[in-house]
Amino acid sequence: MTTLLVRRLLALPLVIALAAVFVFALPRISGRDTELAVLRSRTAESDPDPEVLAAIRTQFGLDGTAVEQFVAWAGHALTGDLGISYVSRTPVTGLLLPALGTSLLLAVAALAVAGLAGIPLGVRAARRPGGRLDRFLTAGSVLGVAVPEFVLGTVLVLTFAVYLPLLPATGWGTPAQAVLPVLTLAAFPAALAAQLVRAETVDALGRPHVAVARAKGLADSVVLWRHGGRLALTSVTSLSGLFLGGLLGGAVVVEVLFAVPGLGRLLYDAVLGQDLPVVQAGLLAIVVVAALAGIVAELVALALDPVARSGAR
Repeated sequence: MTTLLVRRLLALPLVIALAAVFVFALPRISGRDTELAVLRSRTAESDPDPEVLAAIRTQFGLDGTAVEQFVAWAGHALTGDLGISYVSRTPVTGLLLPALGTSLLLAVAALAVAGLAGIPLGVRAARRPGGRLDRFLTAGSVLGVAVPEFVLGTVLVLTFAVYLPLLPATGWGTPAQAVLPVLTLAAFPAALAAQLVRAETVDALGRPHVAVARAKGLADSVVLWRHGGRLALTSVTSLSGLFLGGLLGGAVVVEVLFAVPGLGRLLYDAVLGQDLPVVQAGLLAIVVVAALAGIVAELVALALDPVARSGAR
């Protein structure tokens, strides 16, 4: 497992470097004029003065070649300097860190809810494939995957904030305000986790060592959770890193709908305001967090599976 950790950590700088190149090149690939983006984020001028554009190029270091601009941007990013917001004219780091912290809290809470709901349901459904609970789980998983987050979020708001005024519809800062966005964001990973755990547990229960455990007289519940559910957890744990990155990048709808001041809302506002430094920093942060979460999740999965752990050395 130590060897695997070293390999993953050695590959991490390459992943971040490739992501940085893509994020930096994104406005150029899309054909967007950076100078005009700066100008339009501050004024409503449709016919900019060439002297103003020249001053903007000098101020933001846009008068060099693309390679020179990237080297300067990456060098500053390594020191924690992600540039200045075109709109607010404040350091991007000061905008990014609070928003990232909020989104991480929201995503981790959603993953926890998804695990607490999806894993037990998947294991129990695997006990009797084709049974009532298994059919209910299949139907619920299809709904959880198919229903868009903005539809689910709207239904939850109408139900629990309008018709049954039990929870606040928007805001962030209290446990009550977190309930609806967490449930909305947890629906998709919960559905996938339940289906994955169910399939993995059914497969695990058909292995020879499970038949031996049953022959020894172990209770069905012990066999189900110790020999079936534990092995199924490894797959879910391995995917949890991908889930976390996906939740961070896909929380835009939820954070806008529930007025959560997270990274998704920050990126949404930055795209509307053509605030390129904030967009670039936000995308890079998502890649870094997802890569780190993937490494941690893979190590935890190996710790749960002795066979895979011995093969990874």
